[in-house]
Amino acid sequence: MLDTIAENQPDRRPAILVCIYEADDPLSAALDTEGGAVWAPAGARVRAQGPDEPTALADVITRQIGEADCRAVLLVGRTRKSNSFRVQMRAENRTPTGGAKVSITGPAMARATAPAAEIVRELIEAGLAADATSDSEEDVGSYLLYRILTALPDNADAPSVGLLRVPALIDGEQLRRGVQTAAAAMARHLSPLPRARLS
Repeated sequence: MLDTIAENQPDRRPAILVCIYEADDPLSAALDTEGGAVWAPAGARVRAQGPDEPTALADVITRQIGEADCRAVLLVGRTRKSNSFRVQMRAENRTPTGGAKVSITGPAMARATAPAAEIVRELIEAGLAADATSDSEEDVGSYLLYRILTALPDNADAPSVGLLRVPALIDGEQLRRGVQTAAAAMARHLSPLPRARLS
């Protein structure tokens, strides 16, 4: 009976969309808890988004981030250039296979809006090797980051968008800790939703 009132109250926690975009990758277990539920950082809700064809996935994410309660996107994939976690700070105007441009009229590159320095600091404090980089890998992750960033509204209230790259060789516990630490660092910058956004 005590839970009845709480269940009827709107959830004012902002949502963070965590997209693990590579198919058949054990990264998908990074958001699981021991009880099998989807993990969530303090003060935020997690929407888990799985892989899809890159163009369709970019459209799905862009549509979701246009919703009032979705305030952040964390893309999660692999790095092929480092043995550390990497926060990619920008994406170039390139297709996933490189060479051709995503957009003829779009900017040459787009900068991530996630708090890269804080994410790296908290990963290191969690005992994980990590750095931030402007080096863009030519793959689906960079393509998605570019597409999402260039679709954001041009205002100060733009959502936080970042790309976390995970080392290819890493055990399950470190993988889980890294993804959850990065998501929690982003979530700390999100404020509760105003009541108007919930109607």
